Amino acid sequence: MEHVHLAAEEDDLYSGYNDYNPTFDSEELDNDAGFQQAVRTSHGRRPPMTAKFPGTAIGGRALGTSFGSRMPMASSMGRPMTGAVQDGAARPMTAVRAAGYSSAMTRGSTFDPLGQSKGPAPPLEGKSEDTPDEKVKILEKKVNDLIEESCLAHGHGDLQLSLDRAKEAGRKERALVRQREQSGNADHINLDLTYSVLFNLATQYANNDMYAEALNTYQVIVKNKMFSNAGRLKVNMANIHFKQKNYPKAIKLYRMALDQISNSHKEMRIKIMQNIGVVFIRMGQYSDAITSFEHIMSESPNIKTGFNLILCYYAIGDRERMKKAFQKLICVPLGIDEEDKYIPPNDDTHANLVIEAIKNDKLHQMERERKALAEKFIMTSAKLIAPAIEATFAAGFDWCVDMVKSSQYVELANDLEINKAITYLRQRDFKQAVETLKTFEKKDSRVKSAAATNLSFLYFLEKDYDQADRYADLAMTADRYNPAALINKGNTVFVKKDYEKAAEFYKEALRNDSSCTEALYNLGLTYKRLGRLEESLDCFLKLHAILRNSAQVMWQLANLFEMLEDPHQAIEWLMQLITVTPTDPQVLAKLGELYDSEGDKSQAFQYYQESFRYFPSNIDVIEWLGAYYIDTQFCEKAIQYFERATLIQPTQVKWQLMVASCYRRSGNYQKALETYKDIHRKFPENIECLRFLVRLCTDMGMKEVQDYATKLKKVEKMKEIREQRVKSAREGSARGTRREGSASSVSKQVNPVFVFSDSGHSSHGTSAKGERLSAKMRALPGSNEPYEASSQRDIDASYVDPLGAPMERPKTAAKKRNEDDDFADEELGDDLLPE
Repeated sequence: MEHVHLAAEEDDLYSGYNDYNPTFDSEELDNDAGFQQAVRTSHGRRPPMTAKFPGTAIGGRALGTSFGSRMPMASSMGRPMTGAVQDGAARPMTAVRAAGYSSAMTRGSTFDPLGQSKGPAPPLEGKSEDTPDEKVKILEKKVNDLIEESCLAHGHGDLQLSLDRAKEAGRKERALVRQREQSGNADHINLDLTYSVLFNLATQYANNDMYAEALNTYQVIVKNKMFSNAGRLKVNMANIHFKQKNYPKAIKLYRMALDQISNSHKEMRIKIMQNIGVVFIRMGQYSDAITSFEHIMSESPNIKTGFNLILCYYAIGDRERMKKAFQKLICVPLGIDEEDKYIPPNDDTHANLVIEAIKNDKLHQMERERKALAEKFIMTSAKLIAPAIEATFAAGFDWCVDMVKSSQYVELANDLEINKAITYLRQRDFKQAVETLKTFEKKDSRVKSAAATNLSFLYFLEKDYDQADRYADLAMTADRYNPAALINKGNTVFVKKDYEKAAEFYKEALRNDSSCTEALYNLGLTYKRLGRLEESLDCFLKLHAILRNSAQVMWQLANLFEMLEDPHQAIEWLMQLITVTPTDPQVLAKLGELYDSEGDKSQAFQYYQESFRYFPSNIDVIEWLGAYYIDTQFCEKAIQYFERATLIQPTQVKWQLMVASCYRRSGNYQKALETYKDIHRKFPENIECLRFLVRLCTDMGMKEVQDYATKLKKVEKMKEIREQRVKSAREGSARGTRREGSASSVSKQVNPVFVFSDSGHSSHGTSAKGERLSAKMRALPGSNEPYEASSQRDIDASYVDPLGAPMERPKTAAKKRNEDDDFADEELGDDLLPE
């Protein structure tokens, strides 16, 4: 009967509310069959109580009743027990009897408010995922999760992952649509989800520069009439065409989007018209661009549009409209409140703290950025149109200054004046620049300091250090925290070699502005001059952390390590330096020098060769390369380097002697003889050249031996006379200056007699060499003492071959020489032979 009763109440809305578990109903225990059975059988026996259960009024008997009798009763009813009953604590009941119901009506039934106890029912189970509705919901959640992952990946900069997630979301969404169609719910397709998937996919295509795919995806959205407001996406399509420089198509799509947006969306329409104007500028159609910008400035003026309008007027050369556009630009409201809201009250500490906190909040940062952008556009516009709106750029600047002074940007007037002075500097009109800057001496402190700083630097460049020091002091007086003024003051002290004081000024500039790289660099140079190499190294290491690719900083670090006798670190820094400036010949030559000092000749040769390739006029590099080839017994290759040195330093005879020695050592005696003759023609008093001429002519059996021997004897005697005169002049210097002056005058008169005395000698080998060699060499100081034509009195009588002892000449079938006579010439007298 119990089951029939419950089945009859299946459709009753309030069925089950009077059913409860009478576990603790002690009044009806006599009628409880399960309890009576437990009492009569062994099931009713319970173990002795070890402790009372706290918190219950009934004690152990009631608990024993609950566990002993209710469980069989529940099983006999065929219904699962609720959680409260299974845990041993029945649910507290309300006043059932007070409602007028009899307890006998619901005996044997548990509290079931949902009416799910309809006979012997299985335990509760979760919802099955196999149903079509559940599958649809799961797919929708997966699609939304993929869209979210795609957006997050784009935010993190992983564009490829973002595109992959967007594609996967598209595949899942199509599977979702097919699932709905199969279940017969095609009318309930989620259009918002489809729109989100397609829009995100198109966006990620565009971000990955896959413009064709992005346009196709946008086209799918735009053509679907079921998507509301899809016409706005034509702006995105136009942006893609703009990136592809397809400007006519971009303008067409911008205008189509503009037609589909109502006038209520004023801000969006203004932005689209701005884009149209920019596209017209790119196309060179300035008149059409002016039409768009003028409409915007009349409807909703803003700084960027005003600046673009000035650019368009400047492009077409309309002076008057440039002026009007500039006036409109400086009148554009910025929408920034006054700074009074940041002035704290005098006696409110809490308000002071709050105002200090909001002085640098996001809103205030945005206001500062907007104001800085406006000032930048105004300054750029003024500098652009000033030379164009008047006859001279000075008059144009004056007009712009007058306009700015009457606007909300009054503080920009002084900056424009300083820009006027800088423009004078660019035109190389230093006088006008200085005069313009001097007008700021009576202005406010900020402008006065800036003008004095520029004046100090100008005078420093002109090496007028007194004036530079004066204006540096003036700039520091106007603004002691101006790092540029402190650096200029330090520079004026530095050139006076007061390095300790200069270092103090550089340190103060760094305390005022820790990012002032000029002060840090100059401080490192100052420590270097003072010999405090470790402190200088610390300065340049800090500077390298700020300027990672500065070639000057790397060079200073390499030089410091070299001075600290750490060539390996110096080489490391130079290797980093050539990654920044790979064609710097000085750096390559220094690397060659360091490797040479370390004994690595092959690496040294490589870097010296590279340095010579980029700058073939460095005498030190040329000399090293020539000596390297001589050491390796390749004298023919050394000739080209010494010939280049001859072109660079034509007045030094040692390079030409080395060329001749290379010819002689390589066995080309004819070419060596011609070279020595050419050297003798240019330097007739050179004893070494004459000695080799005598030797070669004797070995080759030529008739000119006697002439060269005679000249050699004359030159040696003249050298002795000159040395004697110099010696006597030194000895007589204590008796007066007259004799010294006469001796020096005699020596000056003697020199020209021998410089061109042999000008009639043959020079047939010189012009050919001059045509073959490069003529773009520049003179650099040599490492050895030069043999100058104008200083013949310093020539030493002894001679040492600069290339070392010559190789032994191979024996030929020439006529036999007298071994006791080196010249084997019987016509020569003993008095003409060299000693």
